[in-house]
Amino acid sequence: MLKYSMEKPSGIRFNLLRRVLALAIPYKKIFILAAVLAVVLAPLQTMRPYLIQRMVDDHIFQFDIPGMTRMAMLLVGVLVLESLLRYVFIYSTNWLGQSVIRDLRVRVFKHVTSLRLTYFDRTPIGTSTTRTINDIETINTVFTQGAITIIADLLALVAVLTIMFITSWKLTLICLTTMPFLIIASYIFKEKVKAAYQKVRNQISRMNAFLQERITGMRIVQIFNAEKQEMDKFKKINREYTQANLDSILYYAIFFPVVDLIAAISLGLMVWWGARAVLTLDVTLGALVAFPIYLNMLFRPIRMLADKFNTLQMGLVASERVFKLLDRNEQIPNEGELKPEKLEGNIEFDDVWFAYEKEDYVLKDVNFHLDAGDTLAIVGSTGSGKSTLINILNRFYEIQKGKISIDGTDIRDFDLETLRNRQAVVLQDVFLFSGSVIENITLRDPSFSEEEVINASKMIGAHEFIEKLPGGYDYQVMERGATLSMGQRQLISFVRALVYDPDILILDEATSSIDPESEAIIQYAIEKLISKRTSIIIAHRLSTIQHADKVLVMHKGRIAEFGTPEELLAIEDGHYRQLYDMQFLQEEDSEPLAADSTHTGKLES
Repeated sequence: MLKYSMEKPSGIRFNLLRRVLALAIPYKKIFILAAVLAVVLAPLQTMRPYLIQRMVDDHIFQFDIPGMTRMAMLLVGVLVLESLLRYVFIYSTNWLGQSVIRDLRVRVFKHVTSLRLTYFDRTPIGTSTTRTINDIETINTVFTQGAITIIADLLALVAVLTIMFITSWKLTLICLTTMPFLIIASYIFKEKVKAAYQKVRNQISRMNAFLQERITGMRIVQIFNAEKQEMDKFKKINREYTQANLDSILYYAIFFPVVDLIAAISLGLMVWWGARAVLTLDVTLGALVAFPIYLNMLFRPIRMLADKFNTLQMGLVASERVFKLLDRNEQIPNEGELKPEKLEGNIEFDDVWFAYEKEDYVLKDVNFHLDAGDTLAIVGSTGSGKSTLINILNRFYEIQKGKISIDGTDIRDFDLETLRNRQAVVLQDVFLFSGSVIENITLRDPSFSEEEVINASKMIGAHEFIEKLPGGYDYQVMERGATLSMGQRQLISFVRALVYDPDILILDEATSSIDPESEAIIQYAIEKLISKRTSIIIAHRLSTIQHADKVLVMHKGRIAEFGTPEELLAIEDGHYRQLYDMQFLQEEDSEPLAADSTHTGKLES
């Protein structure tokens, strides 16, 4: 669910601004170039009206044609130079902004991928997406429309006012009599637009969240014929979002004409007083011609400054959200140095306690040992802690008490990348990325050849179905593998696990959603996968763990039973015996119904 901060920006926070500008350190030459150009352009743009004034006073009324020609050529030269420098200034600030946010995106994505799973358990996916895309894009405005351009506009104002006072301080004061009204109008506009911007961002966050959930869950919407209700909700959110945009447009529609009106009044006062001053020789005619240009150069940046300050504030609000994400220190500590090329696969849990939240333990006093090459089946009711066991074995989460060892070594002593490289996990809900089948198998790792992938597919029994796909291994899988059946997706995930050739294989309820026909193929694949390697299988169907050497029964976070299948079946009132009797009695009862396809469909569902 996409979510924007509800906080409102309250002025420019210079510590935050410094941190944002520090992102440009790798590109300090371009930053310095932009800053120098801002300084140079400020006095340069005042040259045009000044040259026009000199042309009128010194050459036109003196009938000095050669001098007027020289001034005209100089004016054209200044205009060309200013245009070139402004082009370089605009391009450099935009290049700087894009370069900074490109690096920042990589930094944020790298940081997000290093966070422990606890962060993803608590944070909606849309929030991380928003930080990586929308908020970082907003930071770009700090460079393109914010700090540097505001400084450039302020310098331009100083330069214009200076040259106006030098030319005629009396005429300048007359022109500035409307300035208090402009300052008041700009302040009101700045505050109103700031609030409107925040409202727009909050409304777009609601719309993004709504669309993300409904598009993802479109199957449910259509199954329950809820299109009309969802459309009504969307129309309401859309109206509120549109209204928020219209409110912000309203303030622009009022402010810009007000500024134009104030500028026109200022121009009228200038002409009224200036014409009299020309007659009394207090002001030259050239100054009277140049002053309208000065006024335009004065009012234009003032009109844009209020908007740019709001843009800068919004960029800082977005940067604060991004920095809060970057400042989150929720990575699994990787202090281990052991990088073995191969693991034997001896696994031992010694008095292990684990909780997702503080001391609300979901695993309590877990102790067991699994020999290298053996297959361990983990069974138990939903919420008993089965999947948690494999999550902590891979160090996706850190245990609070106890010790987990592989080959007699604490897993915290292994390099984290190495530890995970030597293990492979096949999940119940197989996630496939958009891309070809072979890219999903290798995860775009160039170290795997197509021949290795094909050999693994043949070994698993997946080659035949992959070859029948349009394009074979180059078949383009849609998002989440929507165009493939559950069994096909599961087979691809098995090939992926085999290609990586792990020393420890973990199957997390990999057959729970498979139909009986596909289960035979999957069972064959499992037998190939677990051969000659330590394997852990979490299963609801006991038929999938018939080759297990040991069975671990979990109950409310504790080990209820542990031993060989035969040993656990011998326990008359044991948990495993009860599960066994329950499942196989159900299968016997369902056999007479198997001939009826209608009943079969109900049983499978």
